[in-house]
Amino acid sequence: MKKIYKVAVAALVVAGVAFAGVKFAGMLGKHETGKKYSIVSTSFPGYDFARAVAGNNTEVSVKMLLKPGAESHTFEPTPQDILTIKNSNLFLYVGGDSDEWVKKVISEIDPKKTKVMKLVDLVKTKNEEVVEGMQEDEDDHKDDHDHDHKHDHDHDHDHDHDHKHDHDHKEEEPEVDEHVWTSLKNAKEITEKILKAALEFDKAEEKKLSENTKNYTDKIAAVDQKIGEMVKTAKRKEIIVGDRFPLRYFVDDYGIKYYAAFPGCSEQTEANVKTVSFLVKKIKEDKIPAVFKIELSNGLIAETLAKETGAKILEIQSAHNISEKDFESGVTYVDLMERNFEVLKEALNS
Repeated sequence: MKKIYKVAVAALVVAGVAFAGVKFAGMLGKHETGKKYSIVSTSFPGYDFARAVAGNNTEVSVKMLLKPGAESHTFEPTPQDILTIKNSNLFLYVGGDSDEWVKKVISEIDPKKTKVMKLVDLVKTKNEEVVEGMQEDEDDHKDDHDHDHKHDHDHDHDHDHDHKHDHDHKEEEPEVDEHVWTSLKNAKEITEKILKAALEFDKAEEKKLSENTKNYTDKIAAVDQKIGEMVKTAKRKEIIVGDRFPLRYFVDDYGIKYYAAFPGCSEQTEANVKTVSFLVKKIKEDKIPAVFKIELSNGLIAETLAKETGAKILEIQSAHNISEKDFESGVTYVDLMERNFEVLKEALNS
């Protein structure tokens, strides 16, 4: 259902560009900052990685289409957004269900002018996973096999048979978990590939761009190592998330076991009694001291779990988006992962 809705929205928005063309014609061929080149990203991860590559001392400007604080899964581009994309040198988007509208837009992009990069094509991916106790979307029945895919047509199949299968319905093709950036290892790889793409149109600044990239990827690697070392010696390696769970790549990197209310891109916002009861029981049985909510979430499920168990509520960052305050303060992906280190350290060692 969510795919049909997003495709319909995309068709309407793209159709509106024709009417907006005259209004925004004065913007064509000119970047807002006056710099020579531009990179446009639909959401925060791509924006932050590209911003790190560009730095403050180059001819490359970087723009994020998603407004800080907004819900990334329901983003709808404006006609001006589409013109901004078509006017860029490099366009970055995630590539999951949330970006269904992108297909129509990129079909109209001049490939000689704008390079397009899909984040899920840049690294090895996993399928969205439904674990014990997790509530699925009512209209979304998926095969719970765990497949690893490499988008160079080299497919590794790692079947996970720990999950129950419902063979009473027609199984649909598993959905790729789009949250690839939550793995710091993936984040480093994506940033390096953005550099490579940027050098295709700004070779003259190779030294600056390369230095910027190296400085940032070193920071990513340092936080990754710090989190890994902390988890190895932690009292427990299990977390409870009273929210969506877009952090599979993150927890898999460190061998952290998890239970959550919903899968990563679920449209559900209210957990049913069965899911809440399961999570409450799990918190009590495993003596979990803290329950997590995702950034920018209303936190209602986490509040219910905390009330029933006495667990503390902590916020973990998936980096889908950041608050307006954080955006204005220049908070980076690395900063968000540093926050994750602190809350995980508390949750796993209390």
